Amino acid sequence: MFGMLGALMYASKVIMEILPNVHLLGVFVVAFTVVYRKKALYPIYTYVFLNGLMAGFSTWWLPYLYIWTLLWGATMLLPKELPEKARPIIYMTICALHGFLFGTLYAPAQALIFGLDLKGMVAWIIAGLPWDLVHGVSNFFCGLLICPIISLLRNAERFAKNI
Repeated sequence: MFGMLGALMYASKVIMEILPNVHLLGVFVVAFTVVYRKKALYPIYTYVFLNGLMAGFSTWWLPYLYIWTLLWGATMLLPKELPEKARPIIYMTICALHGFLFGTLYAPAQALIFGLDLKGMVAWIIAGLPWDLVHGVSNFFCGLLICPIISLLRNAERFAKNI
């Protein structure tokens, strides 16, 4: 099942590539983490592996080894029982923050790989801010799908246990 969820993440990314920095990856990471907790790392790293396998294991891929784990970790820090009315906005906000910070989180690896000093790394971050803005805003609105996906996954789990 986790392999299929990772493949779903990858397929959703490919389908949405027509829209730069608009995707459902953050949505899936948050939803999978809420439902599967530590086991959410299985589909996350299945996605990371598939992405490298299909697009090439190159320098762009190396930050993917940690960047999705940071969103997973932030989601793990949330209380398991959030007030029902607060859940959507909290999940949407954490997803959006990851999008807004994506370039900044990506930058240290790029600095190490390409030998950038602090000034070069900051310039790299500033150059990417328009894309991070698109990423964060789209993650926020795509985040509307998090709670329905959580419900769907939990219902599927209950159904599978009753078979």
